Amino acid sequence: MSGNDETEHRKQPAVGPWPVMTFSGSGEAWQSIWVELPSKSGLPAAWCYSDKLSYKPGEKVSLFISSTVTKLDVEVRRDGLKPVVIKHWDDLSVDFQEVPAQSYMNGCSWRETVLVDLPEEVLPGAYIVELRDPDASQSEPALGHHIFFVRACKRDMGNTLLLMACTSTWAAYNDWGGASHYIGIHPDLPDGFSPILSSQRPWARGQVWLPPGAPRTVSKTRPRGPEQPYFGNKEWAFANGYARYYASGGWPSYERPFLLWAEAAGYDVHVIAQEDLELNPECIENYRCLAIVGHDEYWSTPMRQTVENYVDRGGKVARFGADFYTQIRLRERGSGQICYKSFARELDPIRNENPKLMTGCWEDPLIGYPGAKTFGVTGARGSYIATFGMAQRSSRGYIVFRHKHWSLEGTGLGYGDTFGDEASICAYEVDGLEYRFEDGLPEPTEKDGAPDGLEIIAMNFASKAEFGLPKFAHYLDRGDSFGRNVASMIEGTVSPEARLVEKHSRGSSMMVSFKGGRGEVFCAASTEWVNGLIERDFYADIITRNVLNKFLSL
Repeated sequence: MSGNDETEHRKQPAVGPWPVMTFSGSGEAWQSIWVELPSKSGLPAAWCYSDKLSYKPGEKVSLFISSTVTKLDVEVRRDGLKPVVIKHWDDLSVDFQEVPAQSYMNGCSWRETVLVDLPEEVLPGAYIVELRDPDASQSEPALGHHIFFVRACKRDMGNTLLLMACTSTWAAYNDWGGASHYIGIHPDLPDGFSPILSSQRPWARGQVWLPPGAPRTVSKTRPRGPEQPYFGNKEWAFANGYARYYASGGWPSYERPFLLWAEAAGYDVHVIAQEDLELNPECIENYRCLAIVGHDEYWSTPMRQTVENYVDRGGKVARFGADFYTQIRLRERGSGQICYKSFARELDPIRNENPKLMTGCWEDPLIGYPGAKTFGVTGARGSYIATFGMAQRSSRGYIVFRHKHWSLEGTGLGYGDTFGDEASICAYEVDGLEYRFEDGLPEPTEKDGAPDGLEIIAMNFASKAEFGLPKFAHYLDRGDSFGRNVASMIEGTVSPEARLVEKHSRGSSMMVSFKGGRGEVFCAASTEWVNGLIERDFYADIITRNVLNKFLSL
């Protein structure tokens, strides 16, 4: 059933309040703000969170559930091509549990509803908790969903692929309870964003499950003339009661499509939460290849160091994702995360005591840990393609420069060819480098931390500014301030001159590879690479298989 179907729309739970229009900017722009603030009124709905994101076999999972109906059918299943149910309750008695003020920051503190005993032999992976109305038909949407992860304890993972779910970025976009790292009702901060977010609250609606046909962040086709930027996913979210940022960070938009593709292609896949890289770093040691997919903007220093140490010891990283941009800090025992973003220099309490852990852009000279040191590319040199008002008429594909690279074997691609444009795989948010052309080939200048020996296999061009649009059509909250902020951080000046703003408004998306220590990294730096797998793009499929087969020694 289509997400735009009127009948389905009537069945969706209310997640009020509905958006309130607020005046923003210089008087030329309106900005809509809506967040998920559950209440007992409205259509039937249910919400759930767990005491942790990640567990070992044999541990107990505490589930905290609130519902506007008194009975629920609750199912816990391992997600994938062939789902496996490990627990089911029929007609479970539940209550509506009030949402405390600032639950987005302090957590919900709900009473425990049920415990899930994980067997010692439980398979590692992603586990979905589905909440259904016992009186509704199976064809109707579930009332709510949650997700948690089970990591492996075995010493030898053989050829199993380890997929990291980008849960730190999911958390940044989660506005359940009133605020995210972007927008909300938090007092005294611009746009109501909260720099402190709790993990002890449900995921926003659409971050764990989506109906078929939910729009992605990028339109299906390029505009054929000047027109307003595409906001189809947000319009659909508003009309159907889903989270404002569902398409920017969540299981059904990125990691789940990759998991289904990989299992259908014959790969054995385990899944961990991103927080495991800091809280349980040993969990990746026995895998040959770590895969990262989609939108992985937010990382802590310990998470990065886990990946770098893994590569140095011989691990392989296959990153089909992008927007590596911002440092976070985890709260105690992973109970949430902290990120002040562009206000870190003014507001982050740690800015004077230990500025290297300040939660801003990695390229900020006070932090001094360029993103390219980990994955070869960085969001500060990339940013947007075919999104909002930026590079709207981009080809949305990669232009090949090093056609003899091993990742392109069997594709038939030659120098100057474009691939992936039919599926818009080079779009939304992307990562790049500072580069120069030599003899028709892009070469990293190595001024921004690019590792020695890095090869730029293919690339395209990106933008950080909304050129050619009237101010009322701008998406960036403060006009073209994103390019100004990046210029300020990289150049180390508070008010960069216009030429520097324009320089840092020009970015790129790059497909790169390099060796580090005894290991190797391949990075296709676009959040929408996975759309090529969803749409069965020939080139995205072959290149992904080439990378995984090499890194898994298949």
